[in-house]
Amino acid sequence: MKLPPPRFDSALSLEQAIQARRSVRSFSDAPVSLEHLAQLLWAAQGIINPVGLRAAPSAGATFPLETFIVAGNINGLEAGIYQYYCQDHEITLAVGGDQRQALSQAALGQASVVCAPLSLVIVAIAARTVSRYGERAARYVAMEAGHVAQNIYLQATVLGLSTVAVGAFTDSEVRHVLALDEAEPLYIMPIGKTES
Repeated sequence: MKLPPPRFDSALSLEQAIQARRSVRSFSDAPVSLEHLAQLLWAAQGIINPVGLRAAPSAGATFPLETFIVAGNINGLEAGIYQYYCQDHEITLAVGGDQRQALSQAALGQASVVCAPLSLVIVAIAARTVSRYGERAARYVAMEAGHVAQNIYLQATVLGLSTVAVGAFTDSEVRHVLALDEAEPLYIMPIGKTES
């Protein structure tokens, strides 16, 4: 599924987004638009120039990270798990059905994961970076994941959405939910409107 194109400007400045950014764990049941999902994915891993560089820096442009969407309540998108393909700015269904409860269980029962309309899951295929940097790759992959998470935080803030970086989960269970073999999950980021 081709996603709506990203926007390159907003009414909120970078400085205002940094000042307003918060970690939020309570979300309303309001749906997220497909346009907002597309913008979040672009901010996380989108292509930013003709050479193929991405929105977040990557050591040696090895790009070890992949982004998955655990979608439950997105306008115009069936519930399921999707993988983002930044080269074409599109998503592909990986697992059908609403998997938020299963992801929440893998995240030690955290309510924010099951209540949010969607979660972005950042996973690493470290071999892409290991092949170039050896044992230092673990550091570089972790740094890159941090860059991606901060982009998601700031883009969510600009869109009037909230998120939280979740690191408490059982890796093998998250891999099972996402139907992954070797990738290492690094972040779960539930996203939605703040519950008032």
